[in-house]
Amino acid sequence: MRHGMKHRKFNMDTNARKALFSNLTAAVLTHEQIKVTLPRAKELRTFVDNMITLAKKGDLHNRRQALSFLRDNEVVSKLFSTLAERYKNRNGGYTRVLKAGFRYGDCAPMAIVELVDRDVNAKGAKDLARVAAEKAAQAEAEKANNAEAK
Repeated sequence: MRHGMKHRKFNMDTNARKALFSNLTAAVLTHEQIKVTLPRAKELRTFVDNMITLAKKGDLHNRRQALSFLRDNEVVSKLFSTLAERYKNRNGGYTRVLKAGFRYGDCAPMAIVELVDRDVNAKGAKDLARVAAEKAAQAEAEKANNAEAK
């Protein structure tokens, strides 16, 4: 009998599994769309939905619970400000899982996990901002080096 066994184990120990889903949840909340294997996507739905539900309640205890799971202040601040406002009138069902074919290497079924009513510009925006900042810093360094050479 499978009493009390509602989650998949994914051939990992508990700490590795908690870290995996913490990081995947933070990625979904940051980029609002990610691509993972289908079984991971189906498990990930519950974690993302629970985090958004905590954000909708919005008090200090819920913020601390979200922070202890996600371990990232930027993600928690986005969750409690932007995403909580976006989903304040929706009663659950904040994520969507779309099947996305099979992975080339091992033919694993892939899926896209995305937030319902997502911001299309959020995907990769943090990475683009980081790259732009690095390019600006590199340009400043080259400018300083050219000024010293003259």
